[in-house]
Amino acid sequence: MDLLTNLAIGFEAALSPWNLFYCFVGALFGTLIGVLPGLGPVATISMLLPLTFGLDPTAALIMLAGIFYGAQYGGSTTAILINLPGESSSVVTALDGHQLARQGKAGVALATAALASFLAGTIATVVIALFAPPLAKIAVGFTAVEYFSLMILGLLASILLANGSVLMAIGMALTGLLLGLVGADVNSGVQRFTFGELNLADGLDFVVVAMGLFAVAEVVRNLESPEDREVMVAKVKGLMPSRRELRQMLPPALRGTALGSILGILPGGGAILASFGSYVLEKRLSRHPETFGAGAIEGVAGPEAANNAGAQTSFIPMLTLGIPSNPVMALMIGAMVIQGIQPGPSVMVEQPALFWGIIVSMWVGNLFLVLLNLPLIGIWVSMLRVPYRHIFPVIVFFSAVGVFSIGNSVFDIWMLAAFGLIGYGLIKLGGEPAPLLLGFILGEMVEEYFRRAMLISRGDATVFLTRPLSAAFLLMALILVLMIALPALRRKREDAFEE
Repeated sequence: MDLLTNLAIGFEAALSPWNLFYCFVGALFGTLIGVLPGLGPVATISMLLPLTFGLDPTAALIMLAGIFYGAQYGGSTTAILINLPGESSSVVTALDGHQLARQGKAGVALATAALASFLAGTIATVVIALFAPPLAKIAVGFTAVEYFSLMILGLLASILLANGSVLMAIGMALTGLLLGLVGADVNSGVQRFTFGELNLADGLDFVVVAMGLFAVAEVVRNLESPEDREVMVAKVKGLMPSRRELRQMLPPALRGTALGSILGILPGGGAILASFGSYVLEKRLSRHPETFGAGAIEGVAGPEAANNAGAQTSFIPMLTLGIPSNPVMALMIGAMVIQGIQPGPSVMVEQPALFWGIIVSMWVGNLFLVLLNLPLIGIWVSMLRVPYRHIFPVIVFFSAVGVFSIGNSVFDIWMLAAFGLIGYGLIKLGGEPAPLLLGFILGEMVEEYFRRAMLISRGDATVFLTRPLSAAFLLMALILVLMIALPALRRKREDAFEE
């Protein structure tokens, strides 16, 4: 009964005219992002974040959420039609989707992606509605001790699941933690890591760091390797799949939804892991694995359902625990803090319209995405004809204007440029900015919860091991450390024997 009452609150919030409008705008921008290669949801949300400052908190978060799962959804269009994934999680969709398009079944492939994503989005919304409240109730009993241990677990998980060198990912997370400590100490007022610069007294601005590391760095990287895209797409026909094709796509879509719903909660980009994992799973379960890569509908339905479900269930730890599971959720937490909302389990009690409005808007947004993606295929593909030399000045301009509008400070623009260069340097060195951003978001919170835990225990550090939940989180963290360290040690041992 409580669930129906809560959903009624959510529908009332999500279906208000202005929130519907911002949900539509988010879905529209998300589709555009998914279609255009080289501009992911993290970069775009970073750019658009300043535009939400004047909005109602519910409307702002609904729009930003729409951008995220819209980008996961929209990348399938160009992946299928011209074998050019707009989003990293759509890479798998291109394997079989483009082959179907080459066989004259582009309409079927697009409809499969759309229907599988909508099914996954609907089920994932129900999963969030069912599991978020119990998790929030458990989290209400957390003290500073449990929160500190949980954040350590989250940081280590993001390191394990990051791409590239593990040592680099550890360095990025630690750097992020240090950057989060820049500014005046909350308790003593002592300046830390400011180097005498008064503009850093209040710390580094989250929006500046995010825009620099993702938006500006991506622009510089894309300029380094310009692409000449020749877009030649015939008119798409036959969007309605046959009954046989519907029967083929339903089981993979359901399995992909289940896998994506689980992996989406994990730190480190669950939507991407989910799409790859779903493809591997479907290929192993198939009676005809040789059809994968040659135009198998299962190879489109499973990954598309998985990445959309993963994108949505990543909201669970963000909404209930205040812990970001990926860079986009870190941006969402930043947006909540900017709006004066403290992320965590109290949000569901103190802001029920916001909490349930976001959840219900996910289903509404998925409905908008079906209506946007299929009828407007021609428009999305024509967007690829716009040369990148016309796109990148707009990105840089909006980034600079957005940063300046936060504090009316030229210093912030210089910091934007500096973090843009840092982000580009990380890309060239094989580093990943995501652990750095997660570390930056959690840095101040980790310090604050550690201090509170020490005050509670009167300086006894064993409190982290004597409290059962905290000990469980730290045990899981230790397991992750072993998972990170053992492969490296094994490689060193093998190299020593070879010598």
